[in-house]
Amino acid sequence: MRERELVRAVDGVSFAIAPGERVGFLGPNGAGKTTTLKMLAGLLYPSAGRVRVAGHVPQRREAAYLDQIMLVMGQKQQLVWDLPPADTFELNRAVYRVSRADFTARVGELSELLELGDLVKKPTRELSLGERMKCELVAALIHRPKVLFLDEPTIGLDVSTQVKVREFIRDYNARHGATLVLTSHYMDDVAALCPRVIVIDQGRLTFDGALDALVREVRPEKRLTLRLRGAIDEEVLRSLGALIERTEERVVLQVPQDALSAAVSRALAAFDVLDLTVEAAPLEEVMSELFARGRAAREGRADAADAADAADAKEPSE
Repeated sequence: MRERELVRAVDGVSFAIAPGERVGFLGPNGAGKTTTLKMLAGLLYPSAGRVRVAGHVPQRREAAYLDQIMLVMGQKQQLVWDLPPADTFELNRAVYRVSRADFTARVGELSELLELGDLVKKPTRELSLGERMKCELVAALIHRPKVLFLDEPTIGLDVSTQVKVREFIRDYNARHGATLVLTSHYMDDVAALCPRVIVIDQGRLTFDGALDALVREVRPEKRLTLRLRGAIDEEVLRSLGALIERTEERVVLQVPQDALSAAVSRALAAFDVLDLTVEAAPLEEVMSELFARGRAAREGRADAADAADAADAKEPSE
């Protein structure tokens, strides 16, 4: 007989998002992010607990609810492969009962913001990944949803297209007050779009708060980058902080927050500094360390449980 293991994809996750907020929903692979988004969109039914979005219970799939939301997944498309995106736009107009006047105005506005031009008249199969993603966004927003669930919306896009998509999403949020819930492994997406982040790991919520607060909590140190000219006193350099990167003219140091002012003053006094920048640790490193802490905690709990089981096994029975 096969053994079965019960896995809770989402376990007791609780949060509230205000109208118009932009929130990053983050976690490692398999954390339960997409599962949560699908429950919020009504595609999956939770086995326990309550979910409400825009005053509706998503799993009921009421027309009044579906008219207010859209789930955009970077790895799936709604565009018809052999037809031009304009045909999908027209289909969505009919599905969401958008008036001809509103449809024309919205497609024109969205196409202009995304610089689509005549791309909407080409068969989808002839478009690049970036062009298809732009058209996916237009198709998703024709009914002007008030809640956007975005799952990896910039996956596979080149850097310039990623920037345009982020700018477009931010502009849509500002113009229409739409609520945005974003999952992405590209931390540039999160940094550009989401003042607040919710982090889950193994289906459980581990952080909910301001993005900059998360950075300060996990990596309170600062990155001091110096572009130098001339001789470098190695002893002074080592005294400034931990060396992260070193080239002939550029040095990157990790400096504790409370030692930053002194380190900057000493660097300016000791070196010929051409340029100096102070930044927080890269968000990728912050998230990587946060997930590593989660793994270490789980492994520690597992080791403790194994030790307890071993101790119980050694106890003599009465």
